[in-house]
Amino acid sequence: MITNHTPQRWIYFIPVVLLCIPIVAMQFTNEVNWNAIDFLVAGILLFGSVFIIDLLWRNVKNKRNFWIGTAIVLFLLIILWAELAVGIFGSPIAGS
Repeated sequence: MITNHTPQRWIYFIPVVLLCIPIVAMQFTNEVNWNAIDFLVAGILLFGSVFIIDLLWRNVKNKRNFWIGTAIVLFLLIILWAELAVGIFGSPIAGS
């Protein structure tokens, strides 16, 4: 898996699928109310994370280091997403 250095294009569909979830939810409920900026920020976060994971996939030879790097990227994505969503740390980027 890791030794194959061909581009793994399928992982770039993951952000597309994840961004379709709020689009579909907005059709059925008023509780999901995203605007273009929300989709732009989410797209940057998701595609940026997938891009970094793809770089790790191509350049890191050791499976253990690849999985550690991927876990760090996903952890940072989740923390940043939570901060932007609800402001768990109360930083200025949360909009408070």
